[in-house]
Amino acid sequence: MKKICLALPLVLLSIAAPAACSSASSAGAERREIRELLDRNRITTLVDRLGRTLDEGTFEDFRNLYTADASATTPGGTAQGVDAMIAQAGRSHSADKKIQHFISNVIVDLHGDTAAVRANLLATFAPAAEGALTEPKYTLGEIYQFDAVRTADGWRLSRVRSTPQWTIGTRF
Repeated sequence: MKKICLALPLVLLSIAAPAACSSASSAGAERREIRELLDRNRITTLVDRLGRTLDEGTFEDFRNLYTADASATTPGGTAQGVDAMIAQAGRSHSADKKIQHFISNVIVDLHGDTAAVRANLLATFAPAAEGALTEPKYTLGEIYQFDAVRTADGWRLSRVRSTPQWTIGTRF
């Protein structure tokens, strides 16, 4: 009987240990999954904020969306560095136009502290007229491709490339 009493804790330990390891492993996997969901959400939010920043013409907000050395290749040209990107956006989004960006189907492929992002973009351009609604004159369909990187300040976009797919109307 004494041998059984001594052996019983060892038997129970051998049964409990795999269950505990499985539970710890499951908890670790769940934490990784939650972190990935948060990362995808944060990156998608950056893309959403980019659309709003372009719509509102608040290009200085690029500093909170992009890394300082980010690059952009768009129909408006190529820019290297956030200051050059701000200047390029100002030229492409002038006050004589109302532009609305519709960004959808954001797909985030995480690779640790970096990510590749793809999204669809519709940009609609209408003449600006104070106090009046105007008819859009030009619509552009593009594919956005971004690189994102985790920084000390959180996720930031480090590269954007937009590839036009089609247009309707005449750019003015």
